[in-house]
Amino acid sequence: MRTKGRRRWPAVAIVAVLAWLVAAPAALGSAVRPVAGPVIRGFDPPDEPWLAGHRGIDLRAEPGTSVRAAADGRIGFAGEVAGKPVVTVIHGRLRTTYEPVRASVSVDDSVTAGTVIGQLVEGHDCGGGADACLHLGLRRGDTYLDPMLLFEKPEIRLLSEADATAIAERG
Repeated sequence: MRTKGRRRWPAVAIVAVLAWLVAAPAALGSAVRPVAGPVIRGFDPPDEPWLAGHRGIDLRAEPGTSVRAAADGRIGFAGEVAGKPVVTVIHGRLRTTYEPVRASVSVDDSVTAGTVIGQLVEGHDCGGGADACLHLGLRRGDTYLDPMLLFEKPEIRLLSEADATAIAERG
């Protein structure tokens, strides 16, 4: 039989995890889309870190399109990875990656949301009939997050203790 204090723990844990997930991208402030095109392939992380998956989103854009930093930060990497040009922006504990992007910035440059960091080039398999697209990734440490969290602010509402407990007990 559980005590009342123990019943609260799962509810508190759920609230803490949800707050962490929401606050991580929200800590970036007002994020901007790096290119104007629509999402043509969404975030689809693998069940296990070593399996195949899609650890970011693909945004349709034409080669030569200016790519902008999604949020304030500093350039952590600007170069090639496996033959593809990549730019990484560090935003405190988070980082965004942009590929394939020919950098117009250098490592340690400071950028603000909307600063042009380079030009989109061909080279990412976009699928969906697109000739070119930008792959945007978002990570906190080794954990990949859905980059759409930067642009779509989730609805947050408080639950009663009874509702939180019921959710926690379901699993």
